[in-house]
Amino acid sequence: MASSENSRGALFMTLAMAAFTFNDALVKAVTSELSIPQIMAVRGVMTTLLVYGIARYLGVTISFKVVTHPLVLLRTAFELGATLTFLSALAHIEFAAASSILQSLPLAVTLGAALFFGEPVGWRRWTAIAVGFLGVLIIIRPGPEGFTPAALLAVAAVFFTASRDLTTRRLQADIPTISVTLFTSFANTVIGALLIVPMGGWQPVSAGAFGYLALASILVFAGYQTVIKSMRSGEISFVAPFRYTGLLWALLIGIFFFGERPNIYMLTGAVIVIGSGLYTFYRERKRQTSVAEKASAAPPA
Repeated sequence: MASSENSRGALFMTLAMAAFTFNDALVKAVTSELSIPQIMAVRGVMTTLLVYGIARYLGVTISFKVVTHPLVLLRTAFELGATLTFLSALAHIEFAAASSILQSLPLAVTLGAALFFGEPVGWRRWTAIAVGFLGVLIIIRPGPEGFTPAALLAVAAVFFTASRDLTTRRLQADIPTISVTLFTSFANTVIGALLIVPMGGWQPVSAGAFGYLALASILVFAGYQTVIKSMRSGEISFVAPFRYTGLLWALLIGIFFFGERPNIYMLTGAVIVIGSGLYTFYRERKRQTSVAEKASAAPPA
Protein backbone atom coordinates (compact mmCIF):
# COMPACT_ATOMS: atom_id res chain seq x y z
CA MET A 1 0.00 0.00 0.00
CA ALA A 2 2.82 2.40 0.92
CA SER A 3 4.57 1.65 -2.38
CA SER A 4 1.36 2.35 -4.30
CA GLU A 5 0.81 5.64 -2.44
CA ASN A 6 4.41 6.69 -3.09
CA SER A 7 4.00 5.92 -6.80
CA ARG A 8 0.84 8.02 -6.93
CA GLY A 9 2.59 10.84 -5.11
CA ALA A 10 5.55 10.72 -7.49
CA LEU A 11 3.21 10.79 -10.50
CA PHE A 12 1.29 13.78 -9.12
CA MET A 13 4.55 15.65 -8.39
CA THR A 14 5.80 14.99 -11.93
CA LEU A 15 2.52 16.27 -13.39
CA ALA A 16 2.66 19.34 -11.12
CA MET A 17 6.17 20.23 -12.27
CA ALA A 18 5.13 19.81 -15.92
CA ALA A 19 2.13 22.10 -15.37
CA PHE A 20 4.18 24.79 -13.62
CA THR A 21 7.00 24.64 -16.20
CA PHE A 22 4.67 24.92 -19.20
CA ASN A 23 2.89 27.79 -17.44
CA ASP A 24 6.22 29.60 -17.08
CA ALA A 25 6.98 28.98 -20.75
CA LEU A 26 3.64 30.45 -21.85
CA VAL A 27 4.24 33.52 -19.69
CA LYS A 28 7.76 33.99 -21.08
CA ALA A 29 6.33 33.80 -24.59
CA VAL A 30 4.20 36.91 -24.00
CA THR A 31 6.73 39.00 -22.02
CA SER A 32 7.87 40.68 -25.22
CA GLU A 33 4.29 41.83 -25.86
CA LEU A 34 2.93 42.62 -22.37
CA SER A 35 4.42 44.01 -19.17
CA ILE A 36 4.80 41.79 -16.10
CA PRO A 37 2.00 43.59 -14.17
CA GLN A 38 -0.38 43.25 -17.13
CA ILE A 39 0.42 39.54 -17.38
CA MET A 40 -0.26 39.18 -13.65
CA ALA A 41 -3.56 41.01 -13.95
CA VAL A 42 -4.89 39.24 -17.05
CA ARG A 43 -3.81 35.77 -15.94
CA GLY A 44 -4.98 36.55 -12.41
CA VAL A 45 -8.51 37.43 -13.51
CA MET A 46 -8.87 34.16 -15.34
CA THR A 47 -7.31 32.10 -12.54
CA THR A 48 -9.47 33.80 -9.90
CA LEU A 49 -12.67 33.13 -11.85
CA LEU A 50 -11.63 29.52 -12.41
CA VAL A 51 -10.80 28.89 -8.74
CA TYR A 52 -13.94 30.68 -7.56
CA GLY A 53 -16.12 28.59 -9.86
CA ILE A 54 -14.54 25.39 -8.61
CA ALA A 55 -14.87 26.51 -4.97
CA ARG A 56 -18.58 27.17 -5.50
CA TYR A 57 -18.98 23.80 -7.21
CA LEU A 58 -17.30 22.06 -4.26
CA GLY A 59 -19.43 24.00 -1.81
CA VAL A 60 -16.45 25.65 -0.11
CA THR A 61 -17.42 28.76 1.85
CA ILE A 62 -14.95 31.62 1.40
CA SER A 63 -14.64 33.25 4.80
CA PHE A 64 -13.33 36.81 5.10
CA LYS A 65 -11.94 35.91 8.51
CA VAL A 66 -9.94 33.05 7.00
CA VAL A 67 -8.37 34.98 4.13
CA THR A 68 -7.41 37.89 6.40
CA HIS A 69 -5.63 35.63 8.88
CA PRO A 70 -2.15 37.16 9.51
CA LEU A 71 -0.34 34.07 8.22
CA VAL A 72 -2.48 33.98 5.08
CA LEU A 73 -1.69 37.65 4.46
CA LEU A 74 2.03 37.04 5.07
CA ARG A 75 2.01 34.05 2.75
CA THR A 76 0.27 36.13 0.08
CA ALA A 77 2.88 38.88 0.40
CA PHE A 78 5.67 36.35 -0.16
CA GLU A 79 3.75 34.89 -3.11
CA LEU A 80 3.47 38.35 -4.68
CA GLY A 81 7.20 38.91 -4.24
CA ALA A 82 7.95 35.53 -5.81
CA THR A 83 5.65 36.20 -8.76
CA LEU A 84 7.04 39.65 -9.52
CA THR A 85 10.68 38.61 -9.27
CA PHE A 86 10.44 35.31 -11.14
CA LEU A 87 8.31 36.64 -14.00
CA SER A 88 10.72 39.56 -14.33
CA ALA A 89 13.63 37.11 -14.45
CA LEU A 90 11.86 35.06 -17.14
CA ALA A 91 11.57 38.18 -19.28
CA HIS A 92 15.33 38.83 -19.24
CA ILE A 93 17.25 35.56 -18.92
CA GLU A 94 17.11 32.17 -20.62
CA PHE A 95 14.20 29.97 -19.65
CA ALA A 96 16.34 26.97 -18.65
CA ALA A 97 18.67 29.17 -16.57
CA ALA A 98 15.79 30.65 -14.57
CA SER A 99 14.37 27.17 -13.97
CA SER A 100 17.80 25.86 -12.92
CA ILE A 101 18.15 28.56 -10.28
CA LEU A 102 14.65 27.74 -9.02
CA GLN A 103 15.77 24.16 -8.36
CA SER A 104 17.61 25.44 -5.27
CA LEU A 105 14.24 26.01 -3.60
CA PRO A 106 14.36 22.82 -1.44
CA LEU A 107 17.76 23.90 -0.13
CA ALA A 108 16.41 27.35 0.73
CA VAL A 109 13.43 25.78 2.53
CA THR A 110 15.74 23.52 4.55
CA LEU A 111 17.91 26.54 5.41
CA GLY A 112 14.90 28.59 6.51
CA ALA A 113 13.44 25.73 8.57
CA ALA A 114 16.73 25.41 10.44
CA LEU A 115 17.21 29.14 11.03
CA PHE A 116 13.64 30.14 11.90
CA PHE A 117 11.94 26.95 13.13
CA GLY A 118 14.90 25.33 14.84
CA GLU A 119 14.57 22.11 12.82
CA PRO A 120 17.65 19.87 13.27
CA VAL A 121 20.12 20.05 10.38
CA GLY A 122 23.41 18.18 10.69
CA TRP A 123 26.75 19.22 9.26
CA ARG A 124 26.24 17.04 6.18
CA ARG A 125 23.09 18.89 5.16
CA TRP A 126 24.66 22.26 6.00
CA THR A 127 27.47 21.28 3.62
CA ALA A 128 24.97 20.21 0.96
CA ILE A 129 23.16 23.56 1.27
CA ALA A 130 26.44 25.46 0.86
CA VAL A 131 27.44 23.36 -2.15
CA GLY A 132 23.99 23.82 -3.68
CA PHE A 133 24.18 27.59 -3.47
CA LEU A 134 27.68 27.37 -4.97
CA GLY A 135 25.96 25.70 -7.91
CA VAL A 136 23.63 28.70 -8.17
CA LEU A 137 26.67 30.99 -8.31
CA ILE A 138 28.07 28.90 -11.16
CA ILE A 139 24.80 29.34 -13.07
CA ILE A 140 24.63 33.12 -12.63
CA ARG A 141 28.45 33.56 -12.92
CA PRO A 142 28.97 36.75 -10.90
CA GLY A 143 31.70 38.84 -12.47
CA PRO A 144 32.29 41.00 -15.54
CA GLU A 145 31.84 38.09 -17.98
CA GLY A 146 28.64 36.14 -18.37
CA PHE A 147 26.76 37.78 -15.51
CA THR A 148 23.23 39.06 -16.07
CA PRO A 149 21.86 41.23 -13.23
CA ALA A 150 18.37 39.89 -13.96
CA ALA A 151 19.58 36.49 -12.72
CA LEU A 152 19.51 37.96 -9.22
CA LEU A 153 15.74 38.31 -9.65
CA ALA A 154 15.51 34.52 -9.98
CA VAL A 155 17.60 34.15 -6.80
CA ALA A 156 15.26 36.57 -5.02
CA ALA A 157 12.30 34.52 -6.28
CA VAL A 158 13.81 31.42 -4.63
CA PHE A 159 13.91 33.11 -1.23
CA PHE A 160 10.43 34.62 -1.60
CA THR A 161 9.07 31.20 -2.56
CA ALA A 162 10.89 29.47 0.30
CA SER A 163 9.43 32.03 2.71
CA ARG A 164 5.98 31.35 1.27
CA ASP A 165 6.40 27.59 1.74
CA LEU A 166 7.66 27.98 5.30
CA THR A 167 4.71 30.22 6.13
CA THR A 168 2.37 27.66 4.59
CA ARG A 169 3.66 25.08 7.07
CA ARG A 170 2.34 27.23 9.89
CA LEU A 171 -1.16 27.63 8.47
CA GLN A 172 -3.89 26.02 10.54
CA ALA A 173 -5.15 22.72 9.18
CA ASP A 174 -8.76 23.95 9.13
CA ILE A 175 -7.99 26.69 6.58
CA PRO A 176 -9.19 25.33 3.19
CA THR A 177 -6.43 25.17 0.60
CA ILE A 178 -8.70 26.42 -2.16
CA SER A 179 -9.55 29.51 -0.07
CA VAL A 180 -5.85 30.35 0.20
CA THR A 181 -5.39 29.75 -3.53
CA LEU A 182 -8.36 31.99 -4.37
CA PHE A 183 -7.17 34.86 -2.17
CA THR A 184 -3.62 34.58 -3.53
CA SER A 185 -4.87 34.69 -7.11
CA PHE A 186 -7.10 37.67 -6.34
CA ALA A 187 -4.20 39.53 -4.68
CA ASN A 188 -1.98 38.88 -7.72
CA THR A 189 -4.69 40.33 -9.93
CA VAL A 190 -5.10 43.48 -7.83
CA ILE A 191 -1.37 44.17 -7.43
CA GLY A 192 -0.79 43.55 -11.13
CA ALA A 193 -3.57 45.97 -12.04
CA LEU A 194 -2.20 48.66 -9.72
CA LEU A 195 1.29 48.38 -11.24
CA ILE A 196 0.24 48.47 -14.89
CA VAL A 197 0.29 52.27 -15.27
CA PRO A 198 3.57 52.98 -13.42
CA MET A 199 5.31 50.12 -15.26
CA GLY A 200 4.50 50.91 -18.87
CA GLY A 201 0.74 51.21 -19.17
CA TRP A 202 -1.86 48.95 -20.74
CA GLN A 203 -1.03 47.31 -24.06
CA PRO A 204 -3.57 45.70 -26.41
CA VAL A 205 -3.82 41.97 -25.76
CA SER A 206 -3.65 39.96 -28.98
CA ALA A 207 -5.70 36.80 -29.44
CA GLY A 208 -2.52 34.73 -29.21
CA ALA A 209 -1.41 36.32 -25.95
CA PHE A 210 -4.90 35.94 -24.47
CA GLY A 211 -4.95 32.26 -25.43
CA TYR A 212 -1.51 31.69 -23.89
CA LEU A 213 -2.53 33.34 -20.62
CA ALA A 214 -5.85 31.48 -20.52
CA LEU A 215 -4.00 28.19 -20.85
CA ALA A 216 -1.43 29.38 -18.29
CA SER A 217 -4.18 30.07 -15.75
CA ILE A 218 -5.49 26.52 -16.15
CA LEU A 219 -1.98 25.09 -15.77
CA VAL A 220 -1.36 27.14 -12.62
CA PHE A 221 -4.50 25.75 -11.02
CA ALA A 222 -3.68 22.22 -12.16
CA GLY A 223 -0.17 22.56 -10.77
CA TYR A 224 -1.39 23.70 -7.36
CA GLN A 225 -3.91 20.88 -7.09
CA THR A 226 -1.53 18.11 -8.21
CA VAL A 227 1.30 19.28 -5.95
CA ILE A 228 -1.10 19.20 -2.99
CA LYS A 229 -2.24 15.70 -3.99
CA SER A 230 1.38 14.58 -4.25
CA MET A 231 2.15 15.77 -0.72
CA ARG A 232 -0.91 13.95 0.60
CA SER A 233 -0.42 10.73 -1.37
CA GLY A 234 3.04 9.52 -0.40
CA GLU A 235 5.98 10.08 1.90
CA ILE A 236 7.38 13.57 1.40
CA SER A 237 10.97 12.30 1.44
CA PHE A 238 10.11 9.96 -1.46
CA VAL A 239 7.89 12.32 -3.44
CA ALA A 240 9.77 15.63 -3.09
CA PRO A 241 12.81 14.70 -5.27
CA PHE A 242 10.48 14.32 -8.25
CA ARG A 243 10.12 18.10 -8.29
CA TYR A 244 13.45 18.12 -10.15
CA THR A 245 11.69 16.68 -13.21
CA GLY A 246 10.69 20.29 -13.83
CA LEU A 247 14.24 21.02 -14.98
CA LEU A 248 14.02 18.32 -17.66
CA TRP A 249 10.88 19.99 -19.01
CA ALA A 250 12.59 23.39 -18.83
CA LEU A 251 15.63 22.19 -20.80
CA LEU A 252 13.45 20.65 -23.52
CA ILE A 253 11.22 23.72 -23.76
CA GLY A 254 14.23 26.04 -23.82
CA ILE A 255 15.88 24.10 -26.64
CA PHE A 256 12.87 23.34 -28.86
CA PHE A 257 10.64 26.39 -28.27
CA PHE A 258 13.01 29.23 -27.41
CA GLY A 259 16.05 28.07 -29.39
CA GLU A 260 18.31 28.12 -26.33
CA ARG A 261 21.63 26.30 -26.14
CA PRO A 262 22.48 25.66 -22.46
CA ASN A 263 26.15 26.34 -21.79
CA ILE A 264 28.51 24.30 -19.63
CA TYR A 265 28.17 26.70 -16.68
CA MET A 266 24.40 26.34 -16.52
CA LEU A 267 24.49 22.56 -16.88
CA THR A 268 27.28 22.15 -14.30
CA GLY A 269 25.53 24.43 -11.83
CA ALA A 270 22.21 22.64 -12.34
CA VAL A 271 23.82 19.24 -11.68
CA ILE A 272 25.40 20.57 -8.47
CA VAL A 273 22.13 22.12 -7.27
CA ILE A 274 20.10 18.99 -7.98
CA GLY A 275 22.75 16.69 -6.50
CA SER A 276 22.82 18.75 -3.31
CA GLY A 277 19.04 18.76 -3.10
CA LEU A 278 18.79 15.00 -3.57
CA TYR A 279 21.41 14.49 -0.87
CA THR A 280 19.48 16.66 1.61
CA PHE A 281 16.34 14.60 0.90
CA TYR A 282 18.37 11.41 1.49
CA ARG A 283 19.77 12.67 4.79
CA GLU A 284 16.33 13.83 5.95
CA ARG A 285 14.83 10.43 5.18
CA LYS A 286 17.67 8.70 7.00
CA ARG A 287 17.20 10.98 10.02
CA GLN A 288 13.47 10.27 10.14
CA THR A 289 14.12 6.53 9.93
CA SER A 290 16.61 6.78 12.80
CA VAL A 291 14.16 8.74 14.95
CA ALA A 292 11.39 6.21 14.24
CA GLU A 293 13.66 3.28 15.13
CA LYS A 294 14.67 4.90 18.42
CA ALA A 295 11.03 5.61 19.26
CA SER A 296 9.99 2.01 18.57
CA ALA A 297 12.90 0.68 20.63
CA ALA A 298 12.14 2.87 23.64
CA PRO A 299 10.34 1.13 26.55
CA PRO A 300 6.68 2.13 27.03
CA ALA A 301 6.01 4.84 29.57
